[in-house]
Amino acid sequence: MSSRSPASDADKDHLLGVLREHYARGTIEDAELDRRSEIVLTARFTDEAASAIADLPLLSGAGQAGPGLAASPRGGRSRHRHAQADHPGPGWVPTPERFRDPASRVIMRVWIDPADDSRHYVPEPGG
Repeated sequence: MSSRSPASDADKDHLLGVLREHYARGTIEDAELDRRSEIVLTARFTDEAASAIADLPLLSGAGQAGPGLAASPRGGRSRHRHAQADHPGPGWVPTPERFRDPASRVIMRVWIDPADDSRHYVPEPGG
């Protein structure tokens, strides 16, 4: 007899992040994001939730592991905080906002994590 694992909030958050990343990269459109997000949010078990991304291509560098296999992409970060990162996280959305970091003189691009509206500063390639 096999038992099914309940889908935790962390599992669902991870899968929603993967869906946001696919949306940001243009793999899925608005209606498809909504449909798949609904699957994740209403799932009771991890296999049900994971079905929302099962047919999507793997994202390079985005940590598209299934529920229970990867830590939350946000880790222990506080909500609504600013943070510098080497690379954008899964689901982060780029803004047109850029600035030159006064300490390093590197041009930074501002990214928003829609999961918690936090802002992140990522070095621009060649900046």
